[in-house]
Amino acid sequence: MSKQAMQINRGIIQQTLLVLYFLLSYSKVQGEIKLSEVEDQELERQLKLLNKPAIKTIKTKYGDIYNCVDFYKQPAFDHPSLKKHNFHPKMKPILPRIRQTSGTSTTNKSSTIWLNGRGCSSGSVPIKRVTKDDLIRQRLMPPPEDIAFHNQFPTSSNNHSELKRRFLSAQGYKVAIVSTLNSWDNKFRGARMVPTLWKPYVEGQQHSGCRLKVQRKSDIIQVGWRVDPTLYGDDKTRMFIHLQTVKTHCFNTLCPGFILVNTEIPIEAPFNKVSHRGDVNNIWEYPMSIFRDPVGNWWVLVDETNESLGFWPKHIFTDLASFAMNVEWGGVAYSPPGIVHEPPMGSSFFPVKRVDYDGSCQRITVFNYKGETMDLKTISHTDNSRLYKVFDVSNGANEHTVFYGGPGGTT
Repeated sequence: MSKQAMQINRGIIQQTLLVLYFLLSYSKVQGEIKLSEVEDQELERQLKLLNKPAIKTIKTKYGDIYNCVDFYKQPAFDHPSLKKHNFHPKMKPILPRIRQTSGTSTTNKSSTIWLNGRGCSSGSVPIKRVTKDDLIRQRLMPPPEDIAFHNQFPTSSNNHSELKRRFLSAQGYKVAIVSTLNSWDNKFRGARMVPTLWKPYVEGQQHSGCRLKVQRKSDIIQVGWRVDPTLYGDDKTRMFIHLQTVKTHCFNTLCPGFILVNTEIPIEAPFNKVSHRGDVNNIWEYPMSIFRDPVGNWWVLVDETNESLGFWPKHIFTDLASFAMNVEWGGVAYSPPGIVHEPPMGSSFFPVKRVDYDGSCQRITVFNYKGETMDLKTISHTDNSRLYKVFDVSNGANEHTVFYGGPGGTT
């Protein structure tokens, strides 16, 4: 047998073993729940911790069940740094003059998702009920999408000069992103994007999405949309938030820290409509922002009206207790290591620099430490230009659109 044939066979064997591993892992967990009383008790303990007592239970037209939980009893306050706090349900951030958008933005408000037409009452917040199946799938979640930056030599002798950097994607991840330039002087108070909504096809444990990522060293916060059957249990396009610190990482409210204030817009709700490529009348978008208030809390804002969903308090961070140093916009796709076929990203086609054809993040914006809109200078990166591409198109002063995406395929 030739050396090339041996390598091909070895690759096939490795891929088959990996698939069997995940299938057996999933079956094993299910078996433990059925057969092991200890395992079942542990899952019940976790469910009791995550599912707080409900003032009322409501259902969406998509079948999701939400508990309306008293603001002060939500899971966020299980965080050890938040045991003593002075937060209240009427909190609002002090915002800069963020330009409002108009047109095709979709919405997750109560009039469009709740079966009874209403969300939670004042003083309570909607939190998706966690099931045993959800906890089982959580065990198969990949490590976080953490892109490391390898700082090289400065471009000049100035200590405050721009740094060259190299992107190192975590195993299994592929990105097509636009990022702010790396500088010791960066002090970002927030960022914004207006992404188009798509539904790329994924299978197995793959996922694909678009996100705004705000980072300072080891602390990372994100907001965006994704298709992720492992996280959500279906193939719908859903919103997400993500927290990553030295000690923890999790999506939405699956770990303590993110304090909800909105009574009607759930974080992980499906979007009512997604875009159809080439149909200018069916292009849907949803503005999303992350902004730091004067106290140091990081807020998630959505929709044309910059409605507040909630915030990560300053107390839970080490690095992001201060201002951010890096911001990214664009697409990310994941396939388990050893699976050679990568999922599509964005609209599932290479970008042609048209909003009605491409995955895009329109009107990307960064705010300086005063909360003022900054001149935007960026760099672009994709892990594999044969599978995905990305472009940063300037539309004038402080007006940029990120076009990203691709069909995926064999690496």
